[in-house]
Amino acid sequence: MDNSFIKDRLVHKFKEDCIGFEENFGILSVQMNKEVNLKVLQFLYDEAELGFRFLKDLTAIHYPQRVGEELTVTYLVYNMYKGVHVRINCHVPINDPSIYTASQLYATANWLERECYDFFGVNFIGHPNLIRVMNVDEMDYFPLRKEFPLEDQTRKDKDDEMFGRGGDFNLGQMNIKG
Repeated sequence: MDNSFIKDRLVHKFKEDCIGFEENFGILSVQMNKEVNLKVLQFLYDEAELGFRFLKDLTAIHYPQRVGEELTVTYLVYNMYKGVHVRINCHVPINDPSIYTASQLYATANWLERECYDFFGVNFIGHPNLIRVMNVDEMDYFPLRKEFPLEDQTRKDKDDEMFGRGGDFNLGQMNIKG
């Protein structure tokens, strides 16, 4: 089974919902409308000739410059028997980051969707227990979105002088014996 076979099957089944295709390092990446994410995953899972029965990864990526499709939810599915991966990408707007859950199809999606919700704020419609799993419940933001500076430059505890790197410190003057 090669990537062109997978691409042809997806185009034949989903036609206009296939937005684009790309291949990197031998892995086919498929860009799909978010409304059919579950149908696409179910098709890849159920079709005997395809057999993508293992979800290796699910995450999101924040692209703040893409208005209306700021978050990309990405699934990496795998056919263990043939050693083939396919990546499914679905764009969702940041003002309504909702997409259907795959937790009934892939058991691994349960935890991965909760993690994706926790860090990016993606709402997986139909998820049985969509709660924060690593961050505190009181958090009112999603830390992996690119809406926040990487580091608060006003924090004194992050000052280089606190770590012996301030002032006239010069690495070249150190005498290190091993």
